[in-house]
This record gives sequence, C-alpha cells and structure tokens, in this order.
Amino acid sequence: MSLRRSLAAMILPDRQADRVVPPSGPTAWLTTFTAGAMTFLAVFALALSLASGRLADRWAGALAGTATIRIAAPADQMAVQTAAVLDILKTTPGIASARAMTDDEQRALLAPWFGPDLPIEALPIPRLVELTEATDGLDAEGLRQRLLAEAPGAVLDDHTRWQRPLAVAASRLNLLGTLSMALIAATMAAMITLAANASLAANAQVIKVLRLVGAQDDYIAAAFVRRFTLRALAGSAIGAVAGTIGIALLPPVDEAGGFLTGLGFTGAGWLLPLALPPIAAAVALLATRAAAFRKLRELT
Repeated sequence: MSLRRSLAAMILPDRQADRVVPPSGPTAWLTTFTAGAMTFLAVFALALSLASGRLADRWAGALAGTATIRIAAPADQMAVQTAAVLDILKTTPGIASARAMTDDEQRALLAPWFGPDLPIEALPIPRLVELTEATDGLDAEGLRQRLLAEAPGAVLDDHTRWQRPLAVAASRLNLLGTLSMALIAATMAAMITLAANASLAANAQVIKVLRLVGAQDDYIAAAFVRRFTLRALAGSAIGAVAGTIGIALLPPVDEAGGFLTGLGFTGAGWLLPLALPPIAAAVALLATRAAAFRKLRELT
C-alpha cells in the first residue's frame, strides 16, 4: 500500500475495515496514552528550546556594545584614579559614553550576595566605570595598553569572556530541546509499533478469515493504519492542550526570581503546540504502516 493510499485510508471512514481492529482494549488506551504523554513532554521540550533562544538573545543584547573598567586603588587615591580613567575615555575613539558607578549602584550589584546593608565605604571594593561603545567599535587592546600606561590600577573588561560561555550554554540548551523532541518522537513510534503488533497478533484469526474471503493486505493494513493514527491524533491533541495549560500556569519570571529563564511561549509561539498532534499522527501512520506490513508478512 502506497503512502498516498495510507493517507486516504486514514481520512476516509470505512466501517467494514474498522471492524478488523477492536475499538477498545489494551492497545487502544496504550496508543492514546502514549501519544498524549509524549506530546505533553514535547510541549515542554519545545518551550525549553524556544526559551533558550530568547535567553541567548537577551544575554547578548545586555552585554553587546558595553564594557566595564575596574579601578583598584587605595581609598585616598580612588577619586584621582577614577578621574584619570574618565579623562582617558573622553579622548578614546569608539566610546559613546562613560560614567563611574556610585556607591549605591555598586551596593545594589552586590546585594544579592552580601545583602543590602553591605558597608561599601569600609571595604576595598574596586570602583566600576561603565562605558558604551560607539557604532564604529572600540579598539579594546589599544585601550588596555593606554590604561596600563596612564592608570595602572584600571583593568578593562569587554565582556568577551562572559558572552562566549553564555552563548555556548544557550546553544546547548537549544540542542537539548531538539534532542528531546527527537527522543520523544522515537519513543512514541516504538510504543505505537508495539501496540500495533499486539493488535495484529490478537486478530490473527480474523486476518486469516479476511484473506480467505479475498481481502488484500492493503485493505487489512489500512484498517490498522487509520485506527491507530486517529487514536494517536486524539491522544496527542489532549496532551498538547494539557501541556499548553501547564506552560501557561508557570509563574512569571519576576515571581520565579528568574529561575525559569522565561520558559514558555510568546506571541504567535502559543500556536506551535497545535502543530504537534499532526506530527504525532504522521509518526503513528508511518510506524503503524511499517508494523502492519511486517506482521502481515509473518502471518502469511
């Protein structure tokens, strides 16, 4: 039976052919449950993959075009060193703006680790200078050499060492989501294949009778293809709805403290789970079709 005929058998009802496959039993609920459970997990894997992409863009956007200069000097020389660094930055090409962070701003940066009452003034904490690059870019190495000569206590951090591992982490999260989707599809195909084989074996006598009265293997296989495909489609639809509701019920990023890194869908992305049931049906169709013809050859 060709793939086109398998699709036609799935769409067009045939009551006589449907009688070949029992409407209920272990294979029925196993197929429906497997498709639903795998689709439920696929929704979260899809959300993880999309969230990792948004996370990478957010990290890149937060660090792109910015740099930080860390000034380490004795307390009585900190103001002089800071002024010297700002003077250097004013005459450095490729810098759009630069400013020294205040004690309150540095205290806010350290508050998540040391609490809000950290005595900045009593600790030898370096002064931070934020700078924004111009559109034509910054010669980071040239600025480092100039700082080394004119302000030895100042160190430039262009965020390169932060961007690279963040980008790698985001790409690996994306790869993990993609691999999860592939494993879910393979698991669903394997379970549906087992269910189809069990149903074919349980109906071996019925298949023999059908062959005796002239039924072709194409006709018999079409019945199994249609029934199992529709079961998978129904179960997958339930799993997609349940997974989407579960994603929607996750707490917002601000309430979760950023732990979930924005796991979920945005905008038109909420429509993506609707594509999972047809994909599950296609997986079930191909798996059942292969299992049916293989089992029918064994029963010959």
